[in-house]
Amino acid sequence: MNRAFPRCAVMVFCAAWMLAGCSQQGSAPTAGQQQAQAQAADAARNLDTYRQLLRIGNDEMAVSMGKDIVKRFPDSDAAKEVQKTLPAIEKRYTEASEKNRLAGLWLYQVAPMAGGTQSTATIENSQPAGGERVRLVLRRHTSWGQSVFLYGSKPGFVCRGNCTIATTVDGKPVRIKAFAPSTGEPALMIRDDQAFIGMLRKAKKIDMDVTLVDGEKKQTLVYEVGGFDPAKWVAVGKGGKK
Repeated sequence: MNRAFPRCAVMVFCAAWMLAGCSQQGSAPTAGQQQAQAQAADAARNLDTYRQLLRIGNDEMAVSMGKDIVKRFPDSDAAKEVQKTLPAIEKRYTEASEKNRLAGLWLYQVAPMAGGTQSTATIENSQPAGGERVRLVLRRHTSWGQSVFLYGSKPGFVCRGNCTIATTVDGKPVRIKAFAPSTGEPALMIRDDQAFIGMLRKAKKIDMDVTLVDGEKKQTLVYEVGGFDPAKWVAVGKGGKK
């Protein structure tokens, strides 16, 4: 009997060891399970970052992070949550970006000029993209008053005396009366500056057909004027109309 006891003990020990080994082997995650767990952890971390970006109002980074989550973890709970808010955030960001882009096309300046002070709001043509730029200038001057003109490079524009600029404002045709300054600058002065400014305030895009002296070349100048801010074009003396 004493000899049997150690033998039984050995058998019991071996059985316990085998069960423990089987239990450990069964609990170890497979490579696929490990990858899924790692992806789930990444998705959760990125989702937390996305939520924080929404809280602080950083739409640009939120859109980027949200798109990344949806692309990398399309079937995850994180992607499902992101898709509930991402379309509205992306729309808001796109609209704000376009608004900022249009506003950035304008340059506002106040500076001494010819014994007085002038305030200008200036935008360059966005099309044609190549070649010399032609500025559309709104000007107020303490002595000269208010004026609107196109200003390019020499030798300027074809305009014999009075001329008419065929113009399209948001798809609607308009004819603008203009004249070339007698002092010889490469400019076209708009006859009715007040009417033009009133029209510009409501417009998004203005196309103006001009003919350049250099080669009698015809061009359609496109101005994306939707970002004009009247408050930034400050009043000065005689040219202080608003």
